[in-house]
Amino acid sequence: MRRWMMLALGTTAQTVACTFLYGLPYTSETLRRDNGLTLGQVGLLIACPTVGLVLTLVAWGALADRFGEREVITSGLAMTTVLLSLGSAVNGLVPLGVLLALAGAASASVSAASGRLVVGWFSARERGLAMGIRQTSTPLGMGIAALIVPTLAARSGVKGTVLFCAALCGVVAVLVGSLTSDPPRTVQSVAQEPAANPYRHAGLWRIHASSALLCVPQFAANAFAMVFLIDVRGWSAVHAGQLLVVSQVLGAVSRVVAGRWSDRVGSRVRPMRQLSVCIAVVMGATALGALWPSPVTDLAMIVACGITASTNGLAFTATAELAGRSWSGRAMGVQNTGQNLAASLTPPLLGGLIGSAGYAWGFMLAGVLAGAACFMIPTLEGGALPGSRQDVAAGSDELVQAARQKGKEKSPADLVPGGGTARGS
Repeated sequence: MRRWMMLALGTTAQTVACTFLYGLPYTSETLRRDNGLTLGQVGLLIACPTVGLVLTLVAWGALADRFGEREVITSGLAMTTVLLSLGSAVNGLVPLGVLLALAGAASASVSAASGRLVVGWFSARERGLAMGIRQTSTPLGMGIAALIVPTLAARSGVKGTVLFCAALCGVVAVLVGSLTSDPPRTVQSVAQEPAANPYRHAGLWRIHASSALLCVPQFAANAFAMVFLIDVRGWSAVHAGQLLVVSQVLGAVSRVVAGRWSDRVGSRVRPMRQLSVCIAVVMGATALGALWPSPVTDLAMIVACGITASTNGLAFTATAELAGRSWSGRAMGVQNTGQNLAASLTPPLLGGLIGSAGYAWGFMLAGVLAGAACFMIPTLEGGALPGSRQDVAAGSDELVQAARQKGKEKSPADLVPGGGTARGS
């Protein structure tokens, strides 16, 4: 039961961070109306948190490896709360942008450490499902932002929206700090020498590269789905938005199903490889639908928005398992950085191709890159790199059993929550 509470807290923390990060775009019209900004200026302001996030993910991951998940998530959310509170009080868009960038940098602590928290509390047979549930935080955060932020921004302005995000982060920081505990570790594993650098082998690099490639179809579908339905199929903006809510639900479900599937087959990379082929096929069908529009085109787009999100949890779980506990925070920071960079570059670059050659060519290129990801995904099974130490803890019972198998049975007192040093709970 305790590990499910840790999952709930980790997912909640990530959902709140996503509400802040993805809620700001819903203030665009308010920024234009109240401040007379151009779309380019609005885009620059709402991109500030993402810039801060990308720059600090690896550093927060290293801190999680050293000090543990609870300290990192709690301190990061507390810093985000303070920075956003200051942002709601300052005058001028430049100071606001700076504070938003710093708040984004602080919120990166959640992305870097919450996945590590979830992986550490679950065994290999449940880890895929757990990470799939944690990955639903992105559509959940986007959904909360879509429901609340537009109305809040219209009534209270951008500063009211920023203050709302600060309050959410503050509440969750208190919950995480008071209720969360780091995954258990043995005294022996804490005292061992640091694990060998997992980046000496190709497995992690291939996971990072393949998941970055798979971000292209994901953000191609999600970034252009609404305008595609309006331009090609003649939907109204309101009805297209309502239809795309279904795709967000489907995206959340696909992550959970993919995680459970990986638990059942005992592999993260095999389902990831098969799903990349499915994504390539669906994006190809969407490209054909752009050339010959029909009601099937609508279905292909909704399926594309859903299935392209299915591999995210698998990639993060594989990253943590390949890196081992001593490196998982840094490795997931690198993984997150690569995905965010790919996500940031996809809309403008693919948008240029779509603008000059049409939707079909843009979606076809996304499908080709998904097919290329299939060959990039490593064939390594079991989650451990050759020569690396797989010290991801999954609960007291499993640690005790592992100790018994080595002939060195541990008492419950030998099991301590892990940062980088042995300490009491």
